[in-house]
Amino acid sequence: MRPIKRPEIATFFSAMTQTSDKPTASIVLSDGTYFLGRGFGATGSVTAELCFNTAMTGYQEIMTDPSYAEQAVTFTFPHIGITGTNDEDNEAGDPVARAMIVRWDPAEPSNWRSQQTLSQWLEGRGCVGVGGVDTRRLTRVIRHLGAPHANICHDPEGRFDILDQLAKAKNFEGLEGRDLARDVTCLQAYRWNESRWAWPKGYQRLNADDGKRVVAVDYGAKRNILRCLADAGCDVTVLPAQSSADDILRREPQGLFLSNGPGDPAATGEYAVPMIQDILENTTIPVFGICLGHQMIGLALGAKTVKMNHGHHGANHPVKDLETGRVEITSMNHGFAIDSQTLPDGVLETHVSLFDGSNCGLRMRDRPVFSVQYHPEASPGPTDSFYLFERFVKAMDV
Repeated sequence: MRPIKRPEIATFFSAMTQTSDKPTASIVLSDGTYFLGRGFGATGSVTAELCFNTAMTGYQEIMTDPSYAEQAVTFTFPHIGITGTNDEDNEAGDPVARAMIVRWDPAEPSNWRSQQTLSQWLEGRGCVGVGGVDTRRLTRVIRHLGAPHANICHDPEGRFDILDQLAKAKNFEGLEGRDLARDVTCLQAYRWNESRWAWPKGYQRLNADDGKRVVAVDYGAKRNILRCLADAGCDVTVLPAQSSADDILRREPQGLFLSNGPGDPAATGEYAVPMIQDILENTTIPVFGICLGHQMIGLALGAKTVKMNHGHHGANHPVKDLETGRVEITSMNHGFAIDSQTLPDGVLETHVSLFDGSNCGLRMRDRPVFSVQYHPEASPGPTDSFYLFERFVKAMDV
C-alpha cells in the first residue's frame, strides 16, 4: 500500500517489473492509496464502493447477492475459491458485485459439486478478480476511510495508468442518493415454488397452491429468501420494486414481504414508502421485511436511515433479540441502517447488533408488521433466525 506521489510512480513500477511476480492487477482508492496484485477472472477496469466481508464460506452466494450492486468485495478469509463454483449456489443469475479481492490466488477446487473454477466463473460473467493482496491491511484502510471508492484494473500485461484510475475513483458517484433497486429487480411478476437445498436431492419443486398467498416485492431479492418463504408454507408471487399498492392488493395477498436490495434506502423509499403506507392504511395483512425491506418499513413508519462508516458484511454477526434476550449469529450485508433514535411512538426496536449497537430489527406495537436488518435466510451463514419466516406465516393465521 502506498500513497500516490507522482515522481515515485515510474520508479516503483520499474522495480516491480524486474521481478518474476509481475503485478497484473491494481486497486486505486480515491484518497490515493493503491495496492498491486495478480488478476484473475475477467480483464478490464471497474469502479465501485469498496467493502469487506468476513464470511469464511459462500463466496459465490455473496458475489451474486443483488445487495452488492456497485460494490467490490474484499474477503477477509484468505482461502477463497477452494470449492469452485456450480450452477446451484447463485443468489441471482450472475455476479452483481463488480469485483472480488482476495489474499491468496484461487487454488484448484476440491469439491464434488464444483463445475468451474472461480476464475473461469468470473471470467465468463465479466467480473474482475484480484489476488495476492494484503487483505488485512486493505480491511484496515476500508475501516479508516469508510467504504472508499476504488478503481480496480486487471491487465495481464501489467499496464496500469494509476493517475487515470485515481481520477475514476474520485469521480465515482457512490451509493448515497441512488436508487439501485430498480436496476436489479425483476421485470415482471412470477411465482416461486422452489424449496431450500437439502441433501441428497438438492432443490425441489413444491406444490404451493395450498400455501398462504404472499406477495414479495423484489428490491433485489436473494433466491434463498424466496425458498425460505416457500418452505415455511407460502405461495409466493414476486412483483417488481416499483409495484403500487393496487398491483399488490389485486392479487389478494394474505401477507406482504419486502426484500433485501442495494443502494440508498431514502432514494428507493421515494416510491416504496407511499406504497407501504397505502397498504398499512387500507389493510391489516402482516408485513415482513428483510434488509432494504426493513429500512423501507422503518421509513414508512416515520424513522430515518443513515449511511454507516463501513457497513456490516459477513456471516458471523451477533445480534441480540431485546424481547427474549436471545443472541443469534446472523448473516449481514448492509451499508445503511435505521437510526433507532428516530423510531416513532408505537414502533419498538426488537434487535440490535452486539458489534456496534446499531438497529437490527423493529415491529409495530399493535400490528403484525415487523422486520430485521440481517438475513435470516443465510446463504451463506447460520440459520439461527429461520423462525422469523415461521412467525410471518403464523401471523397470517390470525
